[in-house]
Amino acid sequence: MRSSLPGRLALLAAGTLLVSGCAGGDPGARDPVPGRTPAALGNVFPSSATPAPTAVPTAAEQAIPRGFPSAATTGVRPGTKLTKVGEVTVEKPGALVENLEVHGKLNIKADNVRVRNVRVIGEGDWSVIQVKGFSGAVIEDSEISGDGVVKAQWGVLNQGGFITVRRVNIHTVPNSIGTDHGLIEDCYMHDFKEWPGDHVTGPQANGSPQKGLSLTIRHNTILNQLSQTSAISLYQDFSRAHDVLVERNLLGGGGYAVYGGEGKFGTPTGIRIVNNVFTRRLFPKGGFWGPVTYFTTEGRGNLFEGNIWEDTGEPVIL
Repeated sequence: MRSSLPGRLALLAAGTLLVSGCAGGDPGARDPVPGRTPAALGNVFPSSATPAPTAVPTAAEQAIPRGFPSAATTGVRPGTKLTKVGEVTVEKPGALVENLEVHGKLNIKADNVRVRNVRVIGEGDWSVIQVKGFSGAVIEDSEISGDGVVKAQWGVLNQGGFITVRRVNIHTVPNSIGTDHGLIEDCYMHDFKEWPGDHVTGPQANGSPQKGLSLTIRHNTILNQLSQTSAISLYQDFSRAHDVLVERNLLGGGGYAVYGGEGKFGTPTGIRIVNNVFTRRLFPKGGFWGPVTYFTTEGRGNLFEGNIWEDTGEPVIL
């Protein structure tokens, strides 16, 4: 273990790690094949730990169509050594947080924080949060979950600006990702956990994106094995839904696989649900009740096309 770190870690009285400064290499540098060749990047935390286990696909995962995300292509890279810590709060802009196993919450309170090769076993209202007033978080090559005993409501909750969630394995939570804007791609969301009173969802937007932003949900595998609520939910809880692209995902489960944005604040616009594969492996109708609800073609720029059933290749009809 190094005797000094490139940043300062303050151990708070409650057992929380406060990341107030850290350094790393090019935050965008990575090998082109996820999980194969570890990047030559320094760990900003102590490195004494056991390697993260290599994910072994289950029979159900092996049935995922070739090319869609699964346990084999998401999560912490095989062979990565993880250091176990308690709750972590990041307050340094541009911080790189990696190679940790966090038991509790990971709180992002700074701009442009990058999280990778991290396992978060959360509890309470979230496992990972980007707090209001901050933007630019990138969470990639990580595993986010609850422990199945203590409730962790959200895998990733975004109350701030733009967020990117990429190649992340999310499970054992009622709600995988909550954000009205950002990029969610190449992730695997599965084995949801229902607690009394929960509405169980994959990615969920509750209204309008921030001005100038949009939401893209692209090339994910989202399988909600429960009969409620959805694989993807676009709601109007707080404002009118608009400017969402849902494309090239493998989707199934929930009451309906997709909630398409209609609601009390007006006709949604710019909702594009295109070129997705809906599966019947969980329920004969895609979701327990059907594949899609609360979608309208009446709004400007709304589009539902190129969506097919996994088993037959036939079009999904609204």
